[in-house]
Amino acid sequence: MERKPSGKKYNDDFKKTIVDLYHSGSPVKELSSEYGVSDVTIYKWVKDFTPIGSEKEALTPKELAEIQKENLRLKQEVEILKKAMAIFAKK
Repeated sequence: MERKPSGKKYNDDFKKTIVDLYHSGSPVKELSSEYGVSDVTIYKWVKDFTPIGSEKEALTPKELAEIQKENLRLKQEVEILKKAMAIFAKK
């Protein structure tokens, strides 16, 4: 069975709606047939958009990954600035 990429792009609001429907009790098979999205894709969205932690301070895995990426970028910038400061301190 050969899969052909459909090339469909869904916005985050649509994805969150599907995840909300899943959490409210709609089966994945039903959501898949109704909205034309594969089961695997829906399960991935559920994983990406289901909050981690307490209700007050919940983060989704997607948000956590974005924060980690931003943190890495900021650490790299700090290292660059430290090196530049060392160079200017010598002059």
